[in-house]
Amino acid sequence: MEAIERILSRPVAKPYRSGKLDPSVKPYLNENGHIDFPPGDLENPKEWSVRRRWFCTVIAIMLVVNATFASSSPSGCLRGIARHFDVSEEAAGLVITLFLLGYCAGPLVFAPMSEFYGRRWVFLVTFTCYNAFNFLCAFAPNFASLLIGRLLTGTFASAPLTNAPGVLADLWGPVERGNALAVFSMMTFVGPALGPVVSGFLELKEDWRWNFYVLLWLGGLTEFLMLMIPETLPSAVLINKARRIRGTGLEEHATLKAPAEAQGRNLKDMFRIALVRPWQILFDPISLLVAIYLSVVYLLLYMLFTIYPIVFQQKRGWNSGVGELPLIGTAIGACIGGAIVFYTSSRDKKKMLAGVARTPEDRLPLAMLGGILFAITMFWFAWSGEYNSVHWIVPTIAGTFLATAIMLIFVAYLNYLTDTYLMYTASAMAANTICRSACGAAAPLFTQYMFNALGVGGGGSLIGGVACLLAPIPFVFYKYGERIRQRSKFAPTPPPKANDEEKQDGGHDVNVRGSPSSSTTISLSSSESGSQYGDHHPTIVEKPEEEVPNVIAETTR
Repeated sequence: MEAIERILSRPVAKPYRSGKLDPSVKPYLNENGHIDFPPGDLENPKEWSVRRRWFCTVIAIMLVVNATFASSSPSGCLRGIARHFDVSEEAAGLVITLFLLGYCAGPLVFAPMSEFYGRRWVFLVTFTCYNAFNFLCAFAPNFASLLIGRLLTGTFASAPLTNAPGVLADLWGPVERGNALAVFSMMTFVGPALGPVVSGFLELKEDWRWNFYVLLWLGGLTEFLMLMIPETLPSAVLINKARRIRGTGLEEHATLKAPAEAQGRNLKDMFRIALVRPWQILFDPISLLVAIYLSVVYLLLYMLFTIYPIVFQQKRGWNSGVGELPLIGTAIGACIGGAIVFYTSSRDKKKMLAGVARTPEDRLPLAMLGGILFAITMFWFAWSGEYNSVHWIVPTIAGTFLATAIMLIFVAYLNYLTDTYLMYTASAMAANTICRSACGAAAPLFTQYMFNALGVGGGGSLIGGVACLLAPIPFVFYKYGERIRQRSKFAPTPPPKANDEEKQDGGHDVNVRGSPSSSTTISLSSSESGSQYGDHHPTIVEKPEEEVPNVIAETTR
């Protein structure tokens, strides 16, 4: 097993290590006597060339695009699936529901595994399984086989969604991470928006199976590129380095260990924390209200894949290809939201570098703006889509700004959770991710019935009314958030400072990282550190019990 791990974690781009070890050079040790990265060490992922780090970043983002694209792509061919297997369209919607339910496995299963075995090892196994079960979906002989295949592909797709943010946190420092994270967060919205467009046109010319053929081609290309991604988890790289040092045979090196080895961690304890702590944090007031808000937003996101065909195909008579094109507006809206996030993040970084103390509540203005915009654009979309006499561009533009609002809400709230729960961020994000995924999974089951009964105007107004009820939440947190945090046993939150950086260049175990407050976008706010089990924040005196690395995805899926 040890030999397999060494092979799978070996980077492919040179130089991936410092060359042959010189026995005359003493290994670099931190203050605890453990192997660590010296300044400028080429084995430290953050010291790799910018080109190489961007190469790894692009591959990580492609893994996420595969998962998010696959989550919604069957939306454009549900009628074809229903006709082929002689089931209702609502039953055919289970192919989306089960895929999203599979997302729940990511924070609970694959995040601990990635922290124990390394990112690359988990990526290789899970993405290969994802592609394998896409074959089952593409050539499913019956409806049950298709549903089983979708559940399993969703389960394995949750691994890159959960762990890709950790890769970006491994590669980039807090100040320079903005560009990578902005692209990452936008792609988590663009993927679901483009999926139904592609499958809708494919169903016109071919049949529903071609949707899964496209997923196989995209997955095959990505798997080829993924073979070239090196191990990026600092603790795993240090374990390999420690093994090489001990392998020199020198007696004084025989007992040297990497920080992760010295901790005596085991997978059982990591899973125990991953399965228990998220549910404890979920019922903390801030975590609970944020989970409710983001679950509603995520529910709407996947309702849109049913609402758009109602507005543009059922009411206006467009075909399944052209009728999905307005969804491109939501991708544009996500990019607009990403640009706003990037601008505000750059401004906030300058303040932090200038030594300005910031509180978690400073993350909330984007949520305030997004919450108001969410309600307005939902009513706008609902009533412009209700009447065919209204030009099609009007609901399309409304959908664009609706996606912008969703993007702003996600970024603000997930960063707020990060700054609030600090060393417990992984568990807070795990609980939030599971709630969101469960709500998103329910969307295809009732949306068609709801809008057939209430109409586009009535159904959209119901969602808009809920948005109005939720809109005051960020304002309440902005005013009373500090008091609420003081009463929480999971939110010991001093104001983050600019110098709370990852401390890897000497004197620290690699698992001890800086403040997560410097994360800037959706998915990485949950994984500021590359290793969240055993992490603690440098400004907290009391060390919490070990944390399990439940990084999300997004997020923002």
